[in-house]
Amino acid sequence: MTLVVPSVGGLMTVFFYFLVNVKDYLLFCSKLVCMNIKIVCVGKLKEKYFKDAIAEYKKRLSRFAKVSIVQVPDEKAPEKFSAAEDEKVKEIEGQRILSKIKDKEYVYVTAIKGKQRSSEEFAKEIQDLATYGHSDITFVIGGSLGTSDAVNKRGDDLISFGKLTMPHQLMRVVLIEQIYRAFMINSGSPYHK
Repeated sequence: MTLVVPSVGGLMTVFFYFLVNVKDYLLFCSKLVCMNIKIVCVGKLKEKYFKDAIAEYKKRLSRFAKVSIVQVPDEKAPEKFSAAEDEKVKEIEGQRILSKIKDKEYVYVTAIKGKQRSSEEFAKEIQDLATYGHSDITFVIGGSLGTSDAVNKRGDDLISFGKLTMPHQLMRVVLIEQIYRAFMINSGSPYHK
């Protein structure tokens, strides 16, 4: 797609066209890769099968967005610890997470107490964020103890993928697949049936 814009007026015409035609806007963005998706997570991913799955979805997403995965170190905790020690671990991991988030980023924090959505609702939210100028979206996956209050407060939204408990390594795969699914829904692809 070649786009020639001769003037500011022409630029405004293109802007209003895309504002009305969101699917065309997303297709246009996919050519420019104008969205940045960042996933900030605690701990290193060790399992090859998780790494392979994430690499595959990251490759698929590359036509829609620039995707980066930022891992922060997890804090070592004793086998049995008190609620105060639990909070201390979350606080330390939370500081590490917050150091990777910029002010301009729209932040989703994964949390069991977050809002559950259907894939279609999630896709609409991503579409709306793109439409209204949020091109930098960050997702946070906490460590095995969850996320600190400070991280939850920094989040623009808490998102839940159900009441089931999953290893946070598996949650990375679930999350990146749902992000991919959202872009596929928004592009009208038959991927989501």
